[in-house]
Amino acid sequence: MTIQSIIKKAIKRLELEGKSLTPDFYAESFCKEAKKAGFSVDDCSHVKKLSTTLNSEFQKELKNYHIKTISELARFLISKLNRINPTHCSSLLESQMLFTKRVLQVVEVLHNKEASELARKSIDLLNNEATSSQVDQFRQLWINFITSYDDTFLQKLKVLGDIDSRNLKDSIENLHINSSDKLADSMELSSIASLLVASLVPSIASSVNDKIADISQKIQKNPSLLESVSVESEIKSVISLRIALDKQSVKEMIESLDGVLDKLSSRLIDMIESSDNSTAEIQKIKTELVEYKEEPISNFKAAHKKLYTIAVALEENTKALSNNLKDHSGEVKLLGKKIELLEKKLKAAREESKEDFLTKLYNKRALDELMDTKEAEFKRYDHNYSIVFFDLDFFKSINDTYGHDAGDAVLVAFAKILKKESRNVDIVGRFGGEEFIAILGETNADGGAIFANKVRNKVEKARFRYKEKYIKITVSCGVCERKTSLSLQNVIKTADDYLYKAKKNGRNQVVQK
Repeated sequence: MTIQSIIKKAIKRLELEGKSLTPDFYAESFCKEAKKAGFSVDDCSHVKKLSTTLNSEFQKELKNYHIKTISELARFLISKLNRINPTHCSSLLESQMLFTKRVLQVVEVLHNKEASELARKSIDLLNNEATSSQVDQFRQLWINFITSYDDTFLQKLKVLGDIDSRNLKDSIENLHINSSDKLADSMELSSIASLLVASLVPSIASSVNDKIADISQKIQKNPSLLESVSVESEIKSVISLRIALDKQSVKEMIESLDGVLDKLSSRLIDMIESSDNSTAEIQKIKTELVEYKEEPISNFKAAHKKLYTIAVALEENTKALSNNLKDHSGEVKLLGKKIELLEKKLKAAREESKEDFLTKLYNKRALDELMDTKEAEFKRYDHNYSIVFFDLDFFKSINDTYGHDAGDAVLVAFAKILKKESRNVDIVGRFGGEEFIAILGETNADGGAIFANKVRNKVEKARFRYKEKYIKITVSCGVCERKTSLSLQNVIKTADDYLYKAKKNGRNQVVQK
């Protein structure tokens, strides 16, 4: 068997399977026919050869995704690389930027007006891609702030209790706010209210709880509430709530890091165990990962260190795969260009084609154009025409019983009968599926019915043979002429309705208007 005969068989296979002549479908069909003929073609084994160079997990995923072509393999591997191999520098820079913004957001909600304003401006600066000189300028502003910051105003509150400038929560809790005499001697209730409200804002959690917001608003509107014993317990409650919100946020962050660490740990361990040339250094990392899983993460610094170690190991493990992809990148690009060119040619060929690929009759696109032409002749010259719809009876059972190849053979045989019984001036085509149409010029409904019955009788008497088996076929028909209808669309609908009526009345018959 020659290559040319294999090519013909591959194209024939596509036609029988009802698939389009795209590069991927053609390559798949060609390789099947070559294998069937006992030919060994290198192009048909590229994917298999390249797949064997991957680890077992990647090979399993390739099977699950049914990767069959080089372009599919390339897209699969590139998507994997994009997900698991970001550069450390860009990832670290992004993390530091997010961390810096988070710190500034915390500073922005603290009690100091000057620090809050500077923090807000710094966040705007980072969001607008600042230059290095602008960053240095703001760095100097922060240095000026920290060197000139004066918290001696807190010492004025010592008469009300112990003051710790590093812990506003404990300081507020220790204030004897029911002592109205000392309060009047030291400062106004409104000043304490402002300080208290500032201390209630969570420093880590992203939002303020409704309960905290309510008590803060009440105190700001009416500072004299601080003299109430009932408010004191409420303040203690919201302070505890504020601390709980921060703790919950920290817990969620750590759990998120723990989840990522667990996934990366499992991933690296699997890669190590499936590799025959694992180095002593990576084996050491494996041991450390097992120890990490037995001990929960206690802080962000430890989590970052563990994740960084795992990332480095993964980068080394995938370096060979990356080099392999680079070697084949030129071939992939060339194939991509060829595919793009073939797809354009195929699209243009489909648009120009007016022939049904299976039956060689007119397709629906051509039929629509020809019916428009007939309609124009009727309107201008009063040339009557009839439309006949044909539908093979119980066609689905043929496909189910004998297979789609048998169904295609029946369609081709019926098309030959339809073509043979029609005149040269008649137009016959495949309207879709097992439904066919005939456009009969200068013919009324009676003439259309005569033609339809000729075809029906021919089909009923014919013996359709497929692989030594004879298949009994009948056809139902619906007929309508233009002069009895309001429009072309009405003719088509009426003929189709009469076809349905023929089916409903028992099939193998002609119904006309």
